[in-house]
Amino acid sequence: MISIMNLTSSMAIISVLISALVCEARLLRVTPGFVETKGTELVLNDSPFLFNGFNSYWMMNVAADPNQRYKVSNVFREASAIGLTVCRTWAFSDGGNQSLQISPGLYNEAMFQALDFVVAEARKYRVRLILSLVNNYNDFGGRPRYVQWANSSGVPVANDDDFYTNPVVKGYYKNHVKRVLTRINTITKTAYRDEPTIMAWELINEPRCQVDYSGKTINAWVQEMAPYVKSIDPMHLLEVGMEGFYGDSIPDRKLDNPGFQVGTDFVSNHLIKEIDFATIHAYPDNWLTGQNDTMQMAFMQRWMTSHWEDSRTILKKPLVFTEFGKSKKDQGYSISARDSFMNVVYSSIYSFAQNGGTFAGGLVWQLLDEGMDPYDDGYEIVLSQNPSTSSVISQQSSKMIALEHMH
Repeated sequence: MISIMNLTSSMAIISVLISALVCEARLLRVTPGFVETKGTELVLNDSPFLFNGFNSYWMMNVAADPNQRYKVSNVFREASAIGLTVCRTWAFSDGGNQSLQISPGLYNEAMFQALDFVVAEARKYRVRLILSLVNNYNDFGGRPRYVQWANSSGVPVANDDDFYTNPVVKGYYKNHVKRVLTRINTITKTAYRDEPTIMAWELINEPRCQVDYSGKTINAWVQEMAPYVKSIDPMHLLEVGMEGFYGDSIPDRKLDNPGFQVGTDFVSNHLIKEIDFATIHAYPDNWLTGQNDTMQMAFMQRWMTSHWEDSRTILKKPLVFTEFGKSKKDQGYSISARDSFMNVVYSSIYSFAQNGGTFAGGLVWQLLDEGMDPYDDGYEIVLSQNPSTSSVISQQSSKMIALEHMH
């Protein structure tokens, strides 16, 4: 017969085990794993991670006004409801109005708290974030602002492309990277670099370089910045932020460019080992203005195919279509034309993903909430006001989720 004492101690052990298991289950639910890479696939907890996603670059700016924060919540809630699981947004606003970084190393705490809110809401709605760290363009300050700051301090800089080469300017950028990655979220109390809700960091939105079309200047910059990011945060994925333009490393591939180059080299820039996955953007309506829809779609198919092939065979890394859309400012625009454009892009992403992985997902540009007219850029989609487009997006989400479970 078991003594009362043994029985009591056994019960105590069982009770401790149960509470540990409950605690572990709760932790698993609250802190999902980090998205990682395995060969040419994105994986989450060792299973393939395929997704449908969106861009909403404006989130931190809108969240800076507590009375407008519901718009951020609305977009996350509506996006999550139709299966969108990845959002790309800005973690920068340099100088000027509503700046996160007022001047080099000087930060606006209220704006940082707005970004904290964005990360916390993404976590709440189980949407993962790709956070971009600086802009190529002067919107939200960007590369030109960094060079301007250096110039104002008496640093000899000639033009915006000195962003990639001037040691003082590169120092400003590294300081910003460190500040964002080590930020402790005031809402979740988690450092950004420890936050699984963040899927990836992006070095720069759409890098371009006028003084060197070969891609070598940007290559040297990525070779310096990618290991720097990883030295602070080895947990998160890292991508460059590229549109996909080909450079000098494979001259024949330049024929796939839309008639011009921007100073990047899709292949060599992505071969850098600290870069975890490749990205492309495409705006055939903007890049090929004189061409009809059929020609634009033919370009789109070539663009996606060539990058998928190169990611799979040369880079051996996953590929994400981080920006695409169709503008209502185009001649002959209609919602049905946009829906059919999106359907073609989505079908291609799905078939590439189905055919041996590599193509992990796409992020449409861009979702807004109702009453956000100042952010209209022609590409905006308000889910509650566009049921047909919402349905197209939802169907793609379902297909990617189903595919994820089949792998």
